[in-house]
Amino acid sequence: MAVSIDTVYQRVLALANKEQRGYITPQEFNLFANQAQMDIFEQYFYDENQFIRMHGNSTTYADMVKNLEEKISIFERYDTRLVAANDYGDVLLDTLEDLYRLGMVRVDYDSESSFTLAENIQLKELMTYADSPLTKPTKKRPLYVRYPAKTSSTGKFDRERIKVYPYPKPPSERILVSYVAKPSKAVWGYVVVGENALYDCTDGKSQNFELHVSEENNLVIRILALAGISIKDPTIYQAASAEENKTIQQQKQ
Repeated sequence: MAVSIDTVYQRVLALANKEQRGYITPQEFNLFANQAQMDIFEQYFYDENQFIRMHGNSTTYADMVKNLEEKISIFERYDTRLVAANDYGDVLLDTLEDLYRLGMVRVDYDSESSFTLAENIQLKELMTYADSPLTKPTKKRPLYVRYPAKTSSTGKFDRERIKVYPYPKPPSERILVSYVAKPSKAVWGYVVVGENALYDCTDGKSQNFELHVSEENNLVIRILALAGISIKDPTIYQAASAEENKTIQQQKQ
C-alpha cells in the first residue's frame, strides 16, 4: 500500500501555514517530495547494515531488520530477463531504467538444464580467476564483472553493463537479473481553478509515493525540513529536525 501524495501535501501545507509562515507551491513540493523519498529510501541500506550487527529480538513486529527488509522488498525485482548485447558477454544494465542496486545474476546456457548462478568478481581479479584451473569460469560456474561501457556516439564511458564469462550467445542464451529498483518519481498533479491549485488524481497526472505506508510521518517531517530551508524559516526546519531525531532515537534504542 503506497503513501498518498495528496495526504502528505495537505499535511505539509497545514503545518507550514499554521502560523502563516509561507506557502509551498506544488512545484516546490514535488521537488522536496522526491528528495525526501530518496533520502528515506537510501537510508534503509545504511540502517540495515547497522541493525544487522545488533542483537535482534523474537518479536515479529518489532525486529528492525525484518521491518527494513519488508520496506525494501517493495522495490525488489526478481528474474528480469536480459539478452547479451553482443557475442562477448556484454549485458547493458541501463535498459533497466529503475535499477538502483544489482543483486543476483543467473545465466541460461543452452548446454545446461537450468539457470546457473554467476559469481560477481572485481575487474582486477579477472586474470587471477581466469588463469587458475580451479577458478576459471565455466558454464557450471560462471563469473561476471561490472564496469562501464563506452557510448559510441559520445566516446564517454557512461553506460552501465556487466560482462559475463563464459560469454552467453544471444539471443537463445539469456541472463536473469534480480535487483532493487528506485522509487518512481512522486508527483502531486493539479489543475488550476480560479487562482487555486486543486489535486488532480487522473491517471498519468499524479503519482503516489512508493514507500511503505509507515513512512508517511517521515515524509511529512523531511519535506517540512526542506521547506523550512526554502522559505528561510528556521523554526520549521528546527521543529522538523527535532521530530526526525526523536524518531531515529526511538528506532535505535
